[in-house]
Amino acid sequence: MSAPRTVECAWTTSDPLYIAYHDEEWGVPKTDDAALFEKLCLEVFQAGLSWLTVLRKREAFNAAFDGFDAETVACYGPEKIDALMAEPGIIRNRRKIEAVINNAGAYLRLRETATLADFLWDFVDGEAIQNRFTDPANVPAVTPLSERLSRALRERGFRFTGPTLAYAYMQSIGMVNDHLVTCPRHDACARLAKVF
Repeated sequence: MSAPRTVECAWTTSDPLYIAYHDEEWGVPKTDDAALFEKLCLEVFQAGLSWLTVLRKREAFNAAFDGFDAETVACYGPEKIDALMAEPGIIRNRRKIEAVINNAGAYLRLRETATLADFLWDFVDGEAIQNRFTDPANVPAVTPLSERLSRALRERGFRFTGPTLAYAYMQSIGMVNDHLVTCPRHDACARLAKVF
């Protein structure tokens, strides 16, 4: 159960699932490749939709995609795609499903030379960016850094990873701390980044 807060970031709602995600996960620096890959897959499904929609289906996504085990997902063929398109618990978008399968292969190829964590965190020299926004209107959707990350992901063969998705991904995995400074999680994530 999340501790009560006096101030929330503007994007949160009163939904307990969303509050828990905000309080326990969003902006926390991550280095575990399996967690980073799962989050990237979920970001692909979120594109154009509410993150709350994805959160509500997260458990079903994990079941349908074999826990986002990249070796398994990369081997999905037409029959599995058809089965996923018939799965009512997930977002049934063929382009996104195919992108996730493609990205599993891209992730496995990347791992031949570097971990996903090393690849990602190299963009910020291993140190999370600590923004100090007070107004949610000032939080960007795209930055030059997210454009560079998006380009690098595409060069590595990833799909459905445009600059907006890349920035949302950076926020969610703690590469960027975009909690408002009035949010109790801003300082908490900043402390976690120092330990990280």
